[in-house]
Amino acid sequence: MKSSSRNRRKALGTAVATALALTAVSTTAIAQSRTATSENDQLQALYKAAKAEGGKVTVYIGGDAPGQWDSLAASFTKQFPDMKINLVTDLSKYHNARIDNQLATHHLVADAAILQTAQDFDRWKKQGDLLKYKPVGWDKVFANAKDKDGYYTGVFYGAFSYVVNTKQLPSDPSDFKGTDLLKSQYKNKLIFTYPNDDDAVLFGFKQIVDQYGWGYLAKLMAQNPDFVRGTPYSTAGVASGKYLATAATAGPPPPDGTQVFADSERFNTWAQRGAIFKKAPHKAGAELFMSWLNSKATQKSAVATWTWSVRKDVTPPNGLKPLSTYKNTDPDAFVKFMSNRAAVERFRSQVELYVGQVKGADPADPDNTLGRTPGAF
Repeated sequence: MKSSSRNRRKALGTAVATALALTAVSTTAIAQSRTATSENDQLQALYKAAKAEGGKVTVYIGGDAPGQWDSLAASFTKQFPDMKINLVTDLSKYHNARIDNQLATHHLVADAAILQTAQDFDRWKKQGDLLKYKPVGWDKVFANAKDKDGYYTGVFYGAFSYVVNTKQLPSDPSDFKGTDLLKSQYKNKLIFTYPNDDDAVLFGFKQIVDQYGWGYLAKLMAQNPDFVRGTPYSTAGVASGKYLATAATAGPPPPDGTQVFADSERFNTWAQRGAIFKKAPHKAGAELFMSWLNSKATQKSAVATWTWSVRKDVTPPNGLKPLSTYKNTDPDAFVKFMSNRAAVERFRSQVELYVGQVKGADPADPDNTLGRTPGAF
C-alpha cells in the first residue's frame, strides 16, 4: 500500500510539474503575442496621429551614396500608405551642419536625424534641441545604444573592419592580420575610403595605428593603395575583384570579398543614433518613423539582415555572433573618440600626412544639389 501511495504521489507530482511547465510556455507565448500586438497597436495609434498632423516627415540620415536608404523609405510608405517621407541621405558631417544652420536661422526642415556624429546628439540634448521621446520597443534596446533619459535612441549597430578578397584569406578567416596587407600580392591592389573624410573610418585607422604604429601606416602607403570617398565604393572595389582588400569599412562584399572580424584585430562598432527635434515641423510623423524603425518587426526585416540590431530580442544575421561576445570591439569606444573633437582633428591632420588631402565630389551628393534645406515640404 505504501509503495502504491508513493507511486500515486510521484505520478501526481510529475503531472503537476508538466502542467506548470505547459502553463509557463503558454504564458510566455501569450506575453510574446501581446508584445507583438502591443507594438502594432502603438504604431497604428501613431499613424493616426501622424495623418491628423498632415501625414509628412523629413528625416536626415547619414550615408554616402545617392538613394542608399530608398528601400527603407519604400518599406515605411508601404506599411503607412498615407504618409509622405523625405528621407534625405548625405554624409553625417554635412547633415549636422545643415541642422545647426536650420536651428540658428529658425528654419528647421529636418524632423529627425539618424547620424554617426554621436557627439552632436549629446550637444543637441544639452542645448535643449531634442524631443524627449522613447520609441516603440525602447525598453528592449541595449543600454549602450540609447540615451538613459530618452532623448536619442540607436537604430542599428555600424561595424567597420577589414574587407578582403575571399581567396586571399587564411583557411580560418579569424586568423587574418593587418600585417598581411604588407605582403607583395597586395601591392597596387588595395583601396581605402579616405580616413580623413569619414570619422568612423578615421577611428578604424586609429585602432590600426594604436596596434601597429605609424611605421605600419607608412609601409601600408608604400603598397600604393587607391583612395575613394564613401565606404560603399572601397568595399565595391574588393567585391568586384579589382582590388584585394580594404580596411575600416563595411558594405556588401560578395561575390569576391568577405568582411573579416579577425580575432587579433580591433574593429569599430557603434550604435547609429537617431533623435527627433523639439521644434520639428512634423513631430507625430517623426514619432511614427522612429517607432517603426525601432519596432521588432522592422529591426528583424530591415536591420538584422545585414548588421546587429539594437534590440535584445532580435537575433544577429547568419554568420554573426551576439555583438557582446566579441572581445575585440567596444561599441562605446567610437562614441568616446567622437566626443573629443580636438583629439579627432589632431589625429586627422596626422593621417592626412600619409594619405593626402581628400579629392572628389561628395559621394552622396555628386551634383551638389541638396543645398541647406533639402527635404522641405
